[in-house]
Amino acid sequence: MLTLAYLGPTGTYTEAAALAYCNWLGDTSGRKGKLVPYPSISQTLESLLQGTCDLAVIPIENSIQGSVTVSLDSFWEKEALQVQQGLVLPIHHALISRGTGLEQIKTVYSHPQALAQCQHWLERELSQVTLHSTNSTAEALHYLQDPQVGAIASERAAQLYDLPILAYGINDHRDNCTRFWVVRRAKDRIDLPQAPGPAYLSLAFSLPHNSPGALLNPLQVLADYGINMSRIESRPTKRLLGEYLFFVDLEAPKEPAILSEAIAAFSKYTEILKIFGSYTVLTVGNSSLEE
Repeated sequence: MLTLAYLGPTGTYTEAAALAYCNWLGDTSGRKGKLVPYPSISQTLESLLQGTCDLAVIPIENSIQGSVTVSLDSFWEKEALQVQQGLVLPIHHALISRGTGLEQIKTVYSHPQALAQCQHWLERELSQVTLHSTNSTAEALHYLQDPQVGAIASERAAQLYDLPILAYGINDHRDNCTRFWVVRRAKDRIDLPQAPGPAYLSLAFSLPHNSPGALLNPLQVLADYGINMSRIESRPTKRLLGEYLFFVDLEAPKEPAILSEAIAAFSKYTEILKIFGSYTVLTVGNSSLEE
């Protein structure tokens, strides 16, 4: 049985993504998974590198708030991580509380991403409340002993902890969704199926110098080989102010040889190049597994 680490505790959106992956994997290959929660994304990935689990599930990008920066930074800093599978999960937030009405709420807890995804609703409905960040949406539920406290988490989390929902679907954008990565150790060769669909390649790189054309040169290679770049994002190197890393998602061509040639040419214009893996994306539509 596979062991999957995830950002916990029980009831997080990441757990929902891990469950969705386990269910799909069981239906596809008959292999089941055992889920183990960890209190942070960094600890989740570290447990994978230490060999205490087979796979790890982490959030990587939200359709409203963009990338989960701690996930990107951890992937760059930690060696030997590879993406096994991508997942996209619809996200519908709920305000959970032991209070009897919105007018009673004075404080709201949740993960920073969830708070940001509900920013306009909070400003409109609870403009006077104090907001506090937690490591996960499910962790926020631990503060609900006081009826003046609310937490933003999933409907599933409210059901798991037997807590009442004061408002549902409070995210500012209806089509809110989060992309997750199922991650393995690079040295492991786990024989698992990939979901059908187009393949993507994720990588990150730093530049050898800051000069005109330094970023254009590697990107021009992709254009010359006809490879579409579906996403690019910069993150500070943490060495010097104004020095950046670049995280890129590519739509992998059908011919592996083309991609190999392109990456070889691409690497000539980089200082450090890290390939995070080639994978397909599994879209989860089951509302019972929403984050």
